[in-house]
Amino acid sequence: MQLNTQQHTILIAGCGDVGSTLGQLLTTQGKKVIGLRRNINQLPQGIQGISADLSQFDDLKAKLQDIHCDIVVYAASAPSFTPEDYQQTYVDGLKKIINSLDAPPKHLFFTSSSGVYHQNDHSWVDEQSPCLPSTFSGQIMLEAEETALSTEYPATVVRFTGIYGPGRNHLLNRVSWGDAAPNSPIQFTNRIHRDDCAGVLAHLITKALAGEPLETIYLATDDTPATMYDVTHWMAQRLNTKITSESATRRAGSKRCSNRRLKESGYIFKYPNYKEGYTALLK
Repeated sequence: MQLNTQQHTILIAGCGDVGSTLGQLLTTQGKKVIGLRRNINQLPQGIQGISADLSQFDDLKAKLQDIHCDIVVYAASAPSFTPEDYQQTYVDGLKKIINSLDAPPKHLFFTSSSGVYHQNDHSWVDEQSPCLPSTFSGQIMLEAEETALSTEYPATVVRFTGIYGPGRNHLLNRVSWGDAAPNSPIQFTNRIHRDDCAGVLAHLITKALAGEPLETIYLATDDTPATMYDVTHWMAQRLNTKITSESATRRAGSKRCSNRRLKESGYIFKYPNYKEGYTALLK
């Protein structure tokens, strides 16, 4: 009964798009949510803001003093695609947050990426697949995962695949301009709607607060890996756009990600495939 009456406090460090959506979801569940980011003016109503820079340890230590969190979600995003920003954001920033907490939380969640996988042969991968990334981004993210999982308290890594949703319109814009992906070389893409990213985290947080056991890693992706050709040409049909050019996207490997572990934990997707998710966006 304590779970229903006690207000739990959730700290979301790096409270951007996914973090803010998660925070709104948690506040509707009666939880106290603290969002930590540089500019707290952009936080949705209901989230208590703390303005702080994840790279400044003394500032973090001072502002997190006396704040006791049941759950910490580290959901920061690197400001640019460089080794320096990735190292500072995902590894160094995470260490600073961990060392700034006055009291250990019941659980730490770290939002990672399927970029830690190196597979490029269209094969299926899951949480037990080997990760030997050759890219700096994959290598640094893997180091950050290890940092999270080596803390003295329970921690869970959530590896998101390609996130899409409101404001993330790059692919839709590209197709609307008449450019789609070619049929060859085949490139599988794995996607998850922003609302499901928040839903997955809220689902796992609820389980953690209830004392239910969690795995150390979850791969968060929808039910349907698809080729970039299929995705972009489907979009063109929905947009009633004539394809005038085909160009390959930036190579991010070609693999098919399994969400079996996540679904076995009881999570039900709001948008189980890209067609449902993008249809909702287009409306």
